[in-house]
Amino acid sequence: MINNNTICAIATPAGVGGIAVIRVSGENAFEICDKIFVSENGNKIADFQANTIHFGKIVSEQRTKNKEQRQENTFLISHSLLLTPHSSFLSVIDEVLVSVFHAPHSFTGENIVEISAHGSIFVQQKILKLLLQNGCRLAQAGEFTQRAFLNGKMDLAQAEAVADLISSTSAAAHRLAMNQMRGGISCELQNLRSQLLDFASLIELELDFSEEDVEFADRKNLIDLSKKICKKLSDLTNSFDLGNAVKNGITVAIAGKTNVGKSSLLNFLLNEEKAIVSNIHGTTRDIIEDCVNIQGVMFRFIDTAGIRHTENEIEKIGIERAFKQIEKAQIVLYVVDCTEFDSPQITPINTDKIICDNLCNLCNLWTNKAILVFNKIDLINNDKIQIINELYKDFDCPKIFVSLKEKINTEKLIDEILKAANISQLSENDVIITNVRHRDALQKSLDAVERVIAGLQSGISTDFISQDIRECLHFLGEITGEITTNEILGNIFGKFCIGK
Repeated sequence: MINNNTICAIATPAGVGGIAVIRVSGENAFEICDKIFVSENGNKIADFQANTIHFGKIVSEQRTKNKEQRQENTFLISHSLLLTPHSSFLSVIDEVLVSVFHAPHSFTGENIVEISAHGSIFVQQKILKLLLQNGCRLAQAGEFTQRAFLNGKMDLAQAEAVADLISSTSAAAHRLAMNQMRGGISCELQNLRSQLLDFASLIELELDFSEEDVEFADRKNLIDLSKKICKKLSDLTNSFDLGNAVKNGITVAIAGKTNVGKSSLLNFLLNEEKAIVSNIHGTTRDIIEDCVNIQGVMFRFIDTAGIRHTENEIEKIGIERAFKQIEKAQIVLYVVDCTEFDSPQITPINTDKIICDNLCNLCNLWTNKAILVFNKIDLINNDKIQIINELYKDFDCPKIFVSLKEKINTEKLIDEILKAANISQLSENDVIITNVRHRDALQKSLDAVERVIAGLQSGISTDFISQDIRECLHFLGEITGEITTNEILGNIFGKFCIGK
């Protein structure tokens, strides 16, 4: 799967920073680093205690052409160099801290040295070049974490959580990644596999005595157990939508007619002038989106083109895209201009027209994910508010009256968005699926268990039931890495960053 070469890579982000960390892992990590590192007391890295940090210098052997040049170099760096035979000397590249971890008690399960140097790009590349010259190989993407998996330091689901933790941009995403990295999902799956293995052992035993026509497992108990496992697999599979939203940000579409305040709402939520605000109808003709972290939850807000009848071909395309975003969004903020209800008399006829104009093709959204945002409340009185509430009484969704211009009830709107996200209730112990690979494997496991239940209820041959149980065990094992292939590992770890 991977060879046992000693590998190295820069573990910190590219660019100039205060410090940079160069990670070295492998059987010869200590010996290779000793060739370029000189400790303050002259001790070798292999002699350092595990899990300790030591100050020293990274040095590089420099060849000299003549005695005068050697003398000049000696004068310039004086005590900071170590003299070697007359043809060369060791120049100091940087003063560093070296962290030492002994196998098997390290991240990868191998000897690890982490060199904390100054963040100069020149220094980073120089140290990396010295390591490569002295026997290291440049690490592939995700190879440190892959070695941790292959050396039994974590299972595959935990290894994938490392990448999720690195990329987490909100408290909720961080919480789910930490839970998975600590083995939350793995423990849940291990429990399911254990029950299935007990199940399978009884079925397999029956196959061994098939000629005697005996049953070692009570069919009613097996059906009850299968249904219990089926329910758990179904819950885990269904949790993916929430987990994916937490991981990648909850998509919120801002929709409505032209000039109702959609762009103003986007600018308020992002706290910047992202979208152009104008009295001209149809200003927004394309999708404008950005992400913002609200109380530990990442939201991706999308401003869409105003929905109206138009002959402008470009605006028509924008409206089509608006409907697509509304369909895909987890939450829809449908903005209504309160002032359009200023007519002296509102009859049932024009009431229907108002509702149809605003909510055409969207009625199926209200129950699950819509929030009605009535904007420009500063321009109407309480009587109009009562009329609007009456007009929209049949729509079972939150209704918030705001003024984006005067910032009236905007905090209530934020609270309602957070409530609709339904993430704040997540605890550190909740097992939520965030990975597409896990979701697909769980779905296949669920399909297999459902076939087991159907088979037990219909009394089909034990051979077929046994095959479905094995299939379920196989797909659950794929998630944790108990059953895996080089292709799967390459696909997973190839998406990691270099140095991790």
